[in-house]
Amino acid sequence: MHFITSPKRKKAVMPLLRLVNWLNPRMPKTMVQIRHLLRMKRFAHLRNPQDLNEKILWMALNTDTSEWSRLADKYEVRDYVRECGLEDILIHQYGLWNNMNEVEFDKLPNSFILKPTHGSGDVVVVRDKTTADIEAIKQKIQEDLDTNLITSSAELHYGRIPHRVVAEQLLQNDPVSEKYSSTLIDYKIWVFNGKAHYVWVCMNRFVRNKDGAEVMTYDREWNAHPEYCRVTPDFSLADPMPKPAGYDHMLEVAEKLAKPFPVVRVDLYNLNGTIYFGEMTFTSYGAIMDFYSDLFLRKAGSEIDLSKEMKR
Repeated sequence: MHFITSPKRKKAVMPLLRLVNWLNPRMPKTMVQIRHLLRMKRFAHLRNPQDLNEKILWMALNTDTSEWSRLADKYEVRDYVRECGLEDILIHQYGLWNNMNEVEFDKLPNSFILKPTHGSGDVVVVRDKTTADIEAIKQKIQEDLDTNLITSSAELHYGRIPHRVVAEQLLQNDPVSEKYSSTLIDYKIWVFNGKAHYVWVCMNRFVRNKDGAEVMTYDREWNAHPEYCRVTPDFSLADPMPKPAGYDHMLEVAEKLAKPFPVVRVDLYNLNGTIYFGEMTFTSYGAIMDFYSDLFLRKAGSEIDLSKEMKR
């Protein structure tokens, strides 16, 4: 996902984002450095990348990212998950449409999720169709479909994704997870060179922190590392939680999906030990992740080997 933001805040910054969108393909390296300086308070080392942000930025600017586009597409990525032999983790989808006028709401179940295939975090949750404002939903999603917005020059691969919309099954939180989060718990697994290293857990989205979520970073052995996190306006620190059921299987799934890539974040859900696929993210937050501590960014960066890519 690019960033967490409320609809009100997103509307306020839209003119600036449109300007950034125009500048990105014309001067990508400059735009990367401007955004990195504004968020991280320093320029990125792009000739000799060291930390997690810098290595993602280097990949985005210097390698073929066409596969990133396919796997960031909320519909096309499903074929890749099937190719990896993991069809059983796919959340059921009810349909795919080119615009909101094509969506037959009367044929959808009472609860579902709508999401643009080219978006990142732009999701509408319908919990009760009988009380939902369908016209407002159609207008909101259509605006997303009509917007060709790339929020960072590190995310130009989003610009190659067709603008469509999918309806997907709405997952319900399980009793164990509800002890820690009133919303679905998102397990974001960092995989470097085929091995899962860290899990960034996001919970209580838009609840206690109205514009963000509560987060905690765990290592592969599920040891909590609050020192890897940094509190921001979007993220507050969550209390450590027990290792989820089926955790080893989650790591196996993430590693299988991430095997071809030096660095990727695989997002999964876990309900009573049943694993569901969320998304694959190659440029997490535009690679200006200021919600991680410098300690974590350096450590994670040191664990990513880009030597093969740099020789090409």
